[in-house]
Amino acid sequence: MERRSLLTGLSAALSGILALPKGAEAASNASDPAWRLSDAQWKARLSPEAYQVLRREGTERPFSSPLNREKRAGTYHCAGCDLPLFSSKSKYDSGTGWPSFWQPLPGALGTTIDFKLIVPRTEYHCKRCGGHQGHVFGDGPRPTGKRYCNNGVALVFKPAT
Repeated sequence: MERRSLLTGLSAALSGILALPKGAEAASNASDPAWRLSDAQWKARLSPEAYQVLRREGTERPFSSPLNREKRAGTYHCAGCDLPLFSSKSKYDSGTGWPSFWQPLPGALGTTIDFKLIVPRTEYHCKRCGGHQGHVFGDGPRPTGKRYCNNGVALVFKPAT
């Protein structure tokens, strides 16, 4: 097993164990007042898996998302509010088990510092609805050197027409 795979798997497991309920925090990250929905409204709108990730800052199991294998041209949108977040042009296979991108679309994301694993990490969320998407790391490809490691369940892929 590769060291990166082992570490990302352990990170995901620990995130799930150490995750604290965070519905209010995710709502406060929403820049658009129209998307500051109640917890009950989010539960009615999202699948249980998407709710856990987007509103409770959970993490899906690595290698579980069909978006890992998506190769078509298109755009990845927030599963909570449909805001376009990433172009397929910036997607790459990081080998971590989650859809990864080297750059978001301009103005699509906000960030906060996450201390769930004690070591600070940069968490990113949808700028419009505040939904948790994933974490950004400094081990990505050129030209940015960033890896936006996204939960697939937090995204909807829309093929180019």
